[in-house]
Amino acid sequence: MGFKKFSNLIMIEQTIFALPFAYIGILFAYGINGAKAKSLSTWIFATIALVAARTAGMSFNRVIDANIDAKNPRTKDRTIPKGEATKSQVWFIGIISSLLLIGSSYLLNSICFYLSFVAIFLLFTYSYFKRFSSSSHFYLGLVEASAPIGGYLAATGKFSVIPFILGGAILLWIAGLDIVYALLDKEFDREENLYSLPSVYGKKKALKASTACYILSFAAMIVAGMITEKSTPYWIAVTCIAFVFIYQQTIARSHDLESALKKFFKINMYISPFLLIGTFIDVFF
Repeated sequence: MGFKKFSNLIMIEQTIFALPFAYIGILFAYGINGAKAKSLSTWIFATIALVAARTAGMSFNRVIDANIDAKNPRTKDRTIPKGEATKSQVWFIGIISSLLLIGSSYLLNSICFYLSFVAIFLLFTYSYFKRFSSSSHFYLGLVEASAPIGGYLAATGKFSVIPFILGGAILLWIAGLDIVYALLDKEFDREENLYSLPSVYGKKKALKASTACYILSFAAMIVAGMITEKSTPYWIAVTCIAFVFIYQQTIARSHDLESALKKFFKINMYISPFLLIGTFIDVFF
């Protein structure tokens, strides 16, 4: 499998998009364990762990959902349905990535090592969740929330309320995002007996749930900043995110949903960099 096919398989741009989540967790740990947070090895192994986790998760998802993807007009050109990779090849990538996640977590600390098995369980089971529950959006959010929690634990080696507030912000944001994304597959999900908030409760209620998720996510960012006594750069970043959230929720209600969602996801790519840059400047300057 060539690099281009591999990058399409795991959606490498989404991995780059997710990296700031882990880095934000490390930066929030600065006041708790500055020496560990400053260590280059912490940043390197945390990066390896997150990339491995994303690769494993996407690989598992592509194999488990291969038959569903082949039926869906929106996903029929993905790597496995298109015949660009076999299921056994993708299973192999997922297993190797899982082992890499475990190994890099072991080199961070014992808590990260033990939790790496929990992370693999979440990554593997996510794809099955939508087969029986419309709460799958929140399950995906929980998977993504592992990044800032893991980054914080990588730097501190101990639990605290702070990473879970950060994780809550990511969980709710990703859930709200995924609810909007699921609008594209509302009819298909109903035909295939798959569960999502749009397919079960309809567009209006789904959008209300998405808005509530965004509001609570924004509130969690504020609480995280207040607890850790963040300064102006962080609050500027959070303010920018508020405007992005408002814009996203506005265009999600457009009549031309498909073109609106292109704008929705394009501007979504700014959120994690905003938060990372604001936190980075706050910590170092």
